Amino acid sequence: MKYIRWGFIGCGEVTELKSGPAFSSVPGSSVVAVMSRNIEKARSYAKRHDIPKWYDDAQQLINNPEVNAIYIATPPSSHATFAIMAMKAGKPVYVEKPLAASYDDCIRINRVSEQTGVPCFVAYYRRYLPYFIKVKQLVEQKVIGDVRTVQLFLACPPRDLDYNSSQLPWRLQPDISGGGYFYDLAPHQLDLLQHIFGVITDAKGICSNRAHLYKTEDCVSACFQFENGLSGSASWCFVAHQSAKEDHIEVIGGKGKISFSVYNYEPILVINDEGTRSIAVPNPPYVQLPIIRTVIEQLQGIGVCQCTSVSATPVNWVMDRILGKF
Repeated sequence: MKYIRWGFIGCGEVTELKSGPAFSSVPGSSVVAVMSRNIEKARSYAKRHDIPKWYDDAQQLINNPEVNAIYIATPPSSHATFAIMAMKAGKPVYVEKPLAASYDDCIRINRVSEQTGVPCFVAYYRRYLPYFIKVKQLVEQKVIGDVRTVQLFLACPPRDLDYNSSQLPWRLQPDISGGGYFYDLAPHQLDLLQHIFGVITDAKGICSNRAHLYKTEDCVSACFQFENGLSGSASWCFVAHQSAKEDHIEVIGGKGKISFSVYNYEPILVINDEGTRSIAVPNPPYVQLPIIRTVIEQLQGIGVCQCTSVSATPVNWVMDRILGKF
């Protein structure tokens, strides 16, 4: 496959700000079709981005012979359906995170990918950002010695839409998102931890609803253990006061500590016997560009993307364990 002609299933905010332009920024790749359930939304997106075809039916987009790869940017509940449709049509897939709305759906996707031989990639793009590559290097260089434990903290205030119980955002509808904000925000954090420290093989969680703004969990606490024996803990609160807003992961070692954020990209902080060092690492204009480049290069036969559906599935396993889905 020398030239990659993408079809987008879904054309929401993520495609405008994070991913969409990146597909046409890589040599040998362009976007030729887009789909939305709202045909006017699809038409508007296509016109604004010079995309020749638009649809309101996913199967029609997949069947378009001009399209030879599919990007799925819909809510998680439809990821498995669209990914399987595309792979059975022989078309590689790049799926937004999380891979699916449940661990079971991830297994279905992997099974079809294996049966058809068609690859499925997942948009855990933080693995490829210079900021997190630097964090991984610092850990591997043992600037804080051997790692003893990992602690994750995320606290944020409710959003305006959270107060509208009659029209909640899809992220707070478990049948669409897989869970509440935990299922939307925790995937990137958990994927990064497993990318740096290995697969999590045990996880337990306690979930509660403290503010009663919606039915899904708004506070989650968890403990987990990696395959190498390293343990960690995490705390998520999506109904915190503004004064408690927090986004950071602490890697505690025998000779110091590394602290970094996942969503705010605060400078990486290294504290050890040599003192305190702050490391600022800028991101590319489109944060998904580095991973999308590796996906395209693999499809062109000149590179490899490690962020496959198989490597992404442990994230869903951990989240479902924490939420008590098993």
